[in-house]
Amino acid sequence: MTRSRHDAERGSVAAELALALPAVAITLLLGAGALGAAAQQVSLQDAAADAARLLGRGESEATAHATVAAAVDGARASSASRGDLVCVSARIDAQIGRLISIPLSASSCALSGGL
Repeated sequence: MTRSRHDAERGSVAAELALALPAVAITLLLGAGALGAAAQQVSLQDAAADAARLLGRGESEATAHATVAAAVDGARASSASRGDLVCVSARIDAQIGRLISIPLSASSCALSGGL
């Protein structure tokens, strides 16, 4: 009984798939996590701009900080006046999976006393 070349290589495809599949899965999960972090960065920047405009119109710091916290879960905000400008900085630790944490920050300024 002789074995053909096809029979001798029959298990190699399964072994290659078993090695490649986890790498592909990890790459896809990290890519999806990176896209989620990018979306959080955009939301954080938008929330900081909204909070700065609220402070510029004379709203309280509590209202502006609550706007940031409501827009992005877990976000922290701080504000400061710089001459005629009022600036808001927002921060969050974005989670990619359970092991990777990326600090994200955004800041925005608005002219104080505006309507």
